[in-house]
Amino acid sequence: MNDQFKAAVSVSEMARMCSLGRSRFYQLIGSAFPEPCRDDRGRPYYTEEQQRQCVEVRRRNLGIDGNPVLFYAPRHSVPAAVPKKRSKQASTHPGVLAGVRALGLITATAAQVDAAVANLFPNGIDGADPGEVIRQVFLFVKRNNPSGNVGR
Repeated sequence: MNDQFKAAVSVSEMARMCSLGRSRFYQLIGSAFPEPCRDDRGRPYYTEEQQRQCVEVRRRNLGIDGNPVLFYAPRHSVPAAVPKKRSKQASTHPGVLAGVRALGLITATAAQVDAAVANLFPNGIDGADPGEVIRQVFLFVKRNNPSGNVGR
């Protein structure tokens, strides 16, 4: 929660200051939190005094109506600098993988195709007929897969 208050803040910013989602904050307006003021266009905002009041409600778990208010744990956002982990490895041969899957090995993985290409074509697949590459990789992966995993 914030100890620095502005002259006026939007309802969304007030919800962030109280570590609440906007929808939960809106649910509590009128019972736990005070009604916002409105500018000449009707836009809601909170004055500095109302901001202090809202933060105090959150801190004490006691609404402006005198009733206790239960809050879940504050929201914590994931830092933007943390990269998301990839669940699957990207294939270095996406066309071959797509071709093998089109032939019926829909459970074939990028790792299996890459291993098959490395085993069957140690010098690479540049200049090789794409249809022949897909056929040989298909047969290699099919031979090395348990029968229960093929064609599902």
